[in-house]
Amino acid sequence: MSSDERQLNLFGTSLKWRWSDWFGEKQSQGMQLYDRRLLLAVLSLIAFGFVMVMSASMPEAQSLTGNPFHFVTRHLFYLAGCVVIAAVVLQVEMQRWQQLSPLMLLLVGVMLVAVLAVGTTVNGATRWLSLGPVRIQVAEIAKFVFAVYMAGYLVRRHQEVRENAKGFYKPIAVFAVYAFLILMQPDLGTVVVLFVGTVGLLFLAGARLLDFFALILTGVMAFVALVLLEPYRMRRVTSFLDPWQDPFGSGYQLTQSLMAYGRGDWFGQGLGNSIQKLEYLPEAHTDFIFAVIGEELGFIGIVAVLAVLLFVALRAIRLGSQCLAMDRAFEGYLAYAIGIWICFQTVVNVGASIGILPTKGLTLPFISYGGSSLWVMTAAVMMLIRIDHERRLSLIQAVQGRLKS
Repeated sequence: MSSDERQLNLFGTSLKWRWSDWFGEKQSQGMQLYDRRLLLAVLSLIAFGFVMVMSASMPEAQSLTGNPFHFVTRHLFYLAGCVVIAAVVLQVEMQRWQQLSPLMLLLVGVMLVAVLAVGTTVNGATRWLSLGPVRIQVAEIAKFVFAVYMAGYLVRRHQEVRENAKGFYKPIAVFAVYAFLILMQPDLGTVVVLFVGTVGLLFLAGARLLDFFALILTGVMAFVALVLLEPYRMRRVTSFLDPWQDPFGSGYQLTQSLMAYGRGDWFGQGLGNSIQKLEYLPEAHTDFIFAVIGEELGFIGIVAVLAVLLFVALRAIRLGSQCLAMDRAFEGYLAYAIGIWICFQTVVNVGASIGILPTKGLTLPFISYGGSSLWVMTAAVMMLIRIDHERRLSLIQAVQGRLKS
C-alpha cells in the first residue's frame, strides 16, 4: 500500500460532513476528522468551571436570593445553551462565515447602539440587552464578530494592508466605531481585547512596521487618556499599584483576592473550603473566580488550569499556521484571532486577580460564571474544531486527487 493510500485510509473517504463523521463508527477505527485533544481540553475547562461556579457562588446566592443553587441553576441553563450553539456552529461551513461577516458586523453594531438606548443597567454599567429572562452582553458577541470580520478583511485586502496605510487604517476605523459604542456602556476591558486582537492580526498579516508602531503608540496614549479622564478607572490603577494603602476602600477586592491566594499555598484548602468566597471577596464566581481556585486548589491547581488554557490557545495558533500553509487564509487568520483572544483575556483576568494588572472586569474563559461569555467562547472554540475538520477533509481531497492522477 502506498503512502497516499495509507493517508487516505487514515482519514476516511467521505468528503461530505455528517454527524457520523464526528461521533460514528469511523472514529472508533482511529480515523479522526476533528481535534479530539482540543475538544477534550475545552470540555474539561467547562466542566471544571461548573464545579468552581458551584463552589464559589453558593454563599452569595444564599445572601441575595435565599437559594444557594440560584447561580448553579442558571449556569446549567447556560451549559444547555452551549450544546445548542456547538451543534449549530459545527454545521456551518467556514465559507459561509466569511460571506456573512460584513452583515454580522453591521448587526452587532446596531445591537451596541440598542444597548445604549434600551439596555439593562447593572452596577452602574449599561451592557446588557434583555430578551425575556435572558440577558445578553453584546460586547462579548462583538469580540467574536470582530474576529470574523478581521479575518475576512485580511483575505480581501491582504496586499493593500501590506503595501499602504489606507488598507491598514480601514479596519482601525471600524474598530474605532465599535470602541466608542462599547466605551459608552462603559466597558474598557472589551475595547482593550478588541485592540490587542486587531493589532495582533495586522502584525501577523505583514503590515508595515511604521503603521504598526504608530497604531501601538496611539492605542497606548488613548488608554492612558481614558484612565486619566475617568476617576473610577484612575482609582483602579492606583489601587492595584498599592492595594494595602486603602484595604477597605479602593483596594478591597485585590487585598481579599491576595489573601485567598495566600491561604491556598501549594495544595489549597480543599474544594469547597474557601473562606474568601463567604462574601469577603466580591465577584467570587465571576471576575475573581481564579482567586477561589487558588485558595481551594493551591498553586498546583492554578498551574494545571493555566496549562490547559495555554494548550487551547497554542492549539488555535498552530491551527492558524497550518491553515495559512495550505492557503486557507480566512480560516488561518480566524484561528489566530481566537488564539490571541483566549490567551490575552486569560492573562488580563489572572493578572488582575494577582495584582499585576488593573481590574478590567473580564471573565476567565470557559470557567467564570456568565452566559454571554460562555456562549461566545463556546462558539469560538467550536469554530476552531470546524476549521480543523475542514482542513482534514481538504487533505483527503488532495490525497484522492493524487491517487486518481
